Amino acid sequence: MKLAIVIPAYNEERRIGTTLSAYTEFFDDLSNTGVLDYKILIVINNTKDNTEGIVQSFMKRNKNISYLNLAEGGKGYAIVKGFGQALKESHDLIGFVDADMATGPEYFYSLVKELELYDCAIANRYIPGSKIIPRFTFRRIVVSRIFNMFVRAMFLIPNTDTQCGAKLFKREAISEVLPELWMTNWAIDVEILYKLRGKGFSIREVTTVWYEMPGSNIDMVGDSIRMLFAIIQLRLIHSPFRGPIRFIRPIISRLYHYMMK
Repeated sequence: MKLAIVIPAYNEERRIGTTLSAYTEFFDDLSNTGVLDYKILIVINNTKDNTEGIVQSFMKRNKNISYLNLAEGGKGYAIVKGFGQALKESHDLIGFVDADMATGPEYFYSLVKELELYDCAIANRYIPGSKIIPRFTFRRIVVSRIFNMFVRAMFLIPNTDTQCGAKLFKREAISEVLPELWMTNWAIDVEILYKLRGKGFSIREVTTVWYEMPGSNIDMVGDSIRMLFAIIQLRLIHSPFRGPIRFIRPIISRLYHYMMK
């Protein structure tokens, strides 16, 4: 079994070394015992720090690490480009994880173990058995839950945690939906899950332990507004009534791209 892990990285010089150390140590053990082969693809997107230099230093020590350096930014854009690169090789499983080590390698491997019977496995921070360390503030819990309720209502998907940054797919599943992905930033997780469900692929939610890491770039108010506009834009793009409502799409599109700045 061959596994490809895509890690989008935007100005992650302070954290990418820790993540690569932990992930290579864990998956080297699995590789050395014949459990699986793995590759880690770092997709650097519009970064302005020394993320590339740190990744290059790890590449010299481990042949299973490679990277792309993109001039354009956005997590979704980085994931799409990373998946495209991974599909050029003979990987059986392709997934992504955030660069900040919020999901440790042992919990990412939990997704691997679930894919024998499913097409996609996603970490869910809110199902019984999962933990968030330290616990989210009340404000963040409220914002997260309202956002998820909005997403589920807009797209009629049952997943209670679309935004956790650890997801894994069988090759057949991601190769089927990749050409149809439009979003380049905040709504990429939602669009992938929406497309997979629409094509009949099975999705498994998996318990996890998620660590709130220092150094986050999250702006709770600003990012929540951006996510809201991204979801509205995505809903319009995939709406069965996109013909009759086409006159308001330019307005939403301009607002969306303004909020992405």
